Order: sequence, then C-alpha cells, then structure tokens
Amino acid sequence: MRIFGVVSFMLASLCLGGCSSTSGVDALQMPSNETTSSVVRPSAPVSKGARTAVAERTVETASMSDAARIKPPAPLLGEGNASPGDENSRLGDENSRPFGLAEEETVNFPAADLPDSVEPPVQEAALVSPPKRLSRAAPAMLAGPVTRYAFRDAKPINFGRSSPRHLAVHGVDVSRWQGNINWGKLRAQGANFAYIKATDGGDHLDPMFMKNWRNADAAGLKRGAYHFFYWCRTAGEQADWFIRNVPKVDGALPPVIDVEWNGESSCKRRPSREKVLEKMQVFMDRLERHYGQRPIIYTSPDFYRDNLRGAFQDYPFWLRAVAAHPSKVYPGRRWLFWQYSGSGLSHGVSGRIDLNVFHGDERQWRAWLGGGQMVADAD
Repeated sequence: MRIFGVVSFMLASLCLGGCSSTSGVDALQMPSNETTSSVVRPSAPVSKGARTAVAERTVETASMSDAARIKPPAPLLGEGNASPGDENSRLGDENSRPFGLAEEETVNFPAADLPDSVEPPVQEAALVSPPKRLSRAAPAMLAGPVTRYAFRDAKPINFGRSSPRHLAVHGVDVSRWQGNINWGKLRAQGANFAYIKATDGGDHLDPMFMKNWRNADAAGLKRGAYHFFYWCRTAGEQADWFIRNVPKVDGALPPVIDVEWNGESSCKRRPSREKVLEKMQVFMDRLERHYGQRPIIYTSPDFYRDNLRGAFQDYPFWLRAVAAHPSKVYPGRRWLFWQYSGSGLSHGVSGRIDLNVFHGDERQWRAWLGGGQMVADAD
C-alpha cells in the first residue's frame, strides 16, 4: 500500500506539472519585441501651447536654413565715363558701382504651411524706419527685396551728380519689340518694376502683352500696363479698349497714359492744347474709376512743351530725359519716374531696352507700393 501510495503521489504530481508549465521567457514575463507604432506617445496629453512652441521653433529653423542657401547674383560691370550730349544723343557714362542682390536689407523667406493659430516669424527690413513688421496678411508686393543696378548702356551718358545710379529702384518698360524676354535675368540685373505695353488706340493690343504680364509677375517684378494714346480716336473708346484688355489685379502698378507726338503714326492729327487736355482727362477719369488708382502720365520733351506745362499738377508724371536730368528738361515739374535711357543692355533681352528709375529711396518705394500718395519734387 505504501509503495502504491508513493507511486500514486508521483503520478499526480507529474500531471499537475504538465498543466501549469510555461516557457522560460514567458515565465520571466519579458515585454514583446514587436513594435506597434513608431510614434513615441507622451505619458500625459500635450497642451496646445506646447505644440505651438514646437511648431514655431521648427519654422524658425527652416527659415534660417533657407537664408543660408540663398546667395546674391554676381553684378555686371558698367561702362566708362563720357560727356553729355543733346536730347537725342548719348555719348558716355560714369563709372558704374556694382551692386549685389538686397545687400542692405534682410529678406523675409517663405516658411512651410502652418495652422492658422501659428504665426510665422517675420524679419524686418533694415531700411524701414521706424521698423514695421510685415504680417502674413500684408500684400506680397511689399515683401520683395530691391535688386541693385547692374545694367549696361549702349550709349551711356554722364549725368554727373544727378546720375540715376544714385537712386535705388530701377526698372524697365517693354513691348513686343523686345521679343521673348528672360524675366529672371532681367530681374537679377536690376529690374524691380516693369511697365508693359498693352494697347494703343481703340483696337490694337500688343501681341506680347499677356505673356509679358504673366512672366514679369512670376519673376517677382512689380508690373504695370501702359496705353499709347492715339489722337484720331475718342478718349472713351480708348479707355474702354484698355479696360477690356488689362486685368484689374491687386498689386499692379497704376496704369499709364503715354502721350507724345508720333511722326511715324498713321494719325497725323495734332489737336489744340485744350483738346489734348480734355481728351486726356476723359481717359484718365475712366481708368481711375475702374482700377481705383490715379493714372501716371508718360511724356516726352516736345509734347510736354506744347501741351503739358503747368497742367495736371495733382497727377504723377513719368518723364523721358535721356541726355539731362528732368529738372533741366522739365523745369519745375514734379515727377515720379524718370526714363533715363533708351539704349539699355541686359542679358534678359537680345536688343536694347528702356531704363527707368523711381524718384525716391527704397523706403519711399515701399511706402508708395503700399498705397501712399507721392509726387516727388522736381530737383
């Protein structure tokens, strides 16, 4: 019986051990090596303020890295000195000063898309005094850097102390005669704005207008359109034609009416001064009502002498003066833009191009773009 009892006890013990046994790893209760998520989950919920702070640090780091990658383009050298000539000749130029891209200001670089609750960091332009921060809601046209002068001239002239190179913001005006334009190269060489030929008369559209209009904007230039006024059509017809073909878009420069005597035109009519001023006023009123901007008047010395001396004192003027400063060609006339050359050279175009400059410094340029009314003094 004792032997039978011992054997029974041992058999019972073996049965119980078989039912409850586990492997060595499971017996030690080691965690699983299988990963169910690559995201490290915090032990407690993260507050909205903490998420915002992390996002702001990320944007700031991205902005700084972008800034380190951007370099200004190499400037072009100018031409030698020369002496002044008459209004239709250009014989020389002063020594040029090479400029780099935005060498005097801090550029605001784009950041990654963020939630509406996160404001991207904004860097201030060094030339704006007092400093003014540009918010995300500010017009894009206020944030672009100013590219310094790097054009050459086929017929340079020495303007002396009145050289347009002493002014900060240069630009061009173009039409179909410039052909296919490389707007990126034009921008890099100093074109901060462009006035683009749109229409003339009541039925002609420059065939390159829309292409130039789109590409100038894509390259970062401030763009505007101009109309060549035709003295054998009514002002109302010409205004309607311009409005029909020139888009009304935010950020565009004010429209321009180009008034001059054109000996090559099929229209040989030269109205009286009174009729000229009447037609111009009708045209400009129509454009101002439509675009919400006061038009700019472009003119040449002979037309100004015959018709515009003392007229339109409350309108901005864009004056052609390719051999002397506007104060000598148009005494007493306040002006906003100066067309100082008709023989500019740039890698962006195959031929020659008109060169212009804004009458003011970079801070005044930004203020004018922002809607500030400005008609600079004649001197």
